[in-house]
Amino acid sequence: MSAAPVSTALYTDRYELTMLGAALRDGTAQRRCVFEVFGRRLPGGRRYGVVAGTGRLLSLIRDFQFGEDELRFLADEKVVDAETLAFLENYRFTGSITGYREGELYFPGSPVLVVEGTFAEAVVLETLALSVLNHDSAIATAAARMSVAAGERPLAEMGSRRAGEESAVAAARAAYIAGFGATSNLEAGRRWGIPTMGTAAHAWTLLHDSEEDAFRAQIAALGVETTLLVDTYDTRTGVDTAIRVAGTELGGVRLDSGDLPSVASAVREQLDHLGATHTKITVTSDLDEHAIAALAASPVDSYGVGTSVVTGAGSPTAGMVYKLVAREDPAGGWVSVAKASTNKASHGGRKSAFRTLEGGTATGELILVASAFESLASPDAPEGARPLHHALVRSGEVITDFEGPSGVQAARDHHRAVRRELPLRGLALSRSEPALPTVYVDVDMEGQPPSDS
Repeated sequence: MSAAPVSTALYTDRYELTMLGAALRDGTAQRRCVFEVFGRRLPGGRRYGVVAGTGRLLSLIRDFQFGEDELRFLADEKVVDAETLAFLENYRFTGSITGYREGELYFPGSPVLVVEGTFAEAVVLETLALSVLNHDSAIATAAARMSVAAGERPLAEMGSRRAGEESAVAAARAAYIAGFGATSNLEAGRRWGIPTMGTAAHAWTLLHDSEEDAFRAQIAALGVETTLLVDTYDTRTGVDTAIRVAGTELGGVRLDSGDLPSVASAVREQLDHLGATHTKITVTSDLDEHAIAALAASPVDSYGVGTSVVTGAGSPTAGMVYKLVAREDPAGGWVSVAKASTNKASHGGRKSAFRTLEGGTATGELILVASAFESLASPDAPEGARPLHHALVRSGEVITDFEGPSGVQAARDHHRAVRRELPLRGLALSRSEPALPTVYVDVDMEGQPPSDS
C-alpha cells in the first residue's frame, strides 16, 4: 500500500491565512485575481537568470490540502476562525497557472509564473511558490554560469554537506538542469533520475596504515577505472603511488588542495612521464565559476563543485516576489493593480511574455500588458518572437509533463537550447547589466499593440 501524500499546506506564512480569513469576512475572498511571480532585478549583477523548481512546485501544489493534522494545528494555535477552518477543510486549487518553462532564461520583470483564481485560493500559494522558485532558480543560475565557464568539461555537484537535507536534493536537481552532469546525492539520483558519482574521501586514506594500502583496497573494490584522491599527504608521492599500484590504466586522480592551476599542470606532466597519458584529472576544492574559468587553460578534465553551487555562488535567493497585478471589481470588471512603493514598484495588468529573436539570437524580453483582462487570453506571438508562457495547471489539474525525472530531463534539454540563443556578451561572468532588455507594450481592447498615432 502506498503512503498517503504529505500535505504541503503549512509550508506557508501565517499572514496568508489571516488575509484569507479577513477576505472571507468582508466578502472579497471570491474575487477573481491574477498573481504574478517576477524578479525586480538579477542578483549579483548577473546577466541572466535561469528558472528552476517549476516541476517540484507543481507537485507540491497538488499536495496543498489541509488534512486533520493541519486543521487541528490551526485551531489549537487560534491562527484562523471557524469559518476559515471550514473553508480550508475543502480547499483545492481550481484555478490556472501559466509560466516560463523550467530551464528557461529570465530577466528583470519577466513574469515567470502567472496564477489565476479567486483571491482565496491563489493568495495562499505565495510562500510555497516563492520558497521553491527563489531557491532553485538561484542554484540553477549559479550552475549555468559554472557550466559556461567549464565549457565541454564535465561538472559534478557535490555540495550536500553544505545545505539542508531537502535543500541538497533540490540543489542537485537545479544544478543538473543548468548543465551539471552528475551529483553525489543519492536521493537526488533516486528521485529525479540524475546520474550519481563518488569514490572516496580523505578519511579513506587516513583509515589505512599507508596511502598504498588505501589505494590497493579501493582498486580491489571499485576497479582500476576508479579515481584516486592523491593529495592527502604529498601530491607528488601520491601520484607515484597511485600509478605504481593501479598501473597506467588508472581512470583518474582527484586534486582537492593547493594552487590548482600549477598543481594540475605538475600532475599532468608527472602522469604523462609515468606513461599514464589517459588518466584523467578531476579538481575540487571550493570551486566557483571564476575559479573554473581560471582553470580553462589548465590540463583539467572535470570539476567537482560543492559549497558554491548549493549556496548560489554568493546569491542564495533569486529575489523573486509574488504580487497581485489584476483583480475583479465589484461590478465584475477587471482592474489592473500595482505597488507604487519606492524601489518596489510593480507593473500591473495581465501579461504575456515573448523572447524576440534575430537570426536565432535573442534581442529582448517583450511583455505584452493587457488593459482589459480578456485581451491576452490567447495572444499571437509577434513576428520574430517565441512565446515564453506555457500552461502548467488548467482548472486545478496539474499538467504532468513537467514533473518527475522526465520533466527534469526536458528542462535540462530546454535550458541547453535557450542558452544558445544568448548573444555572446550575455555569457560573460563579470558583473554587468542584464543581457537582454525587458520591454513592456500595452495592448488595446482587441489585444493588439496600440498604433503610433
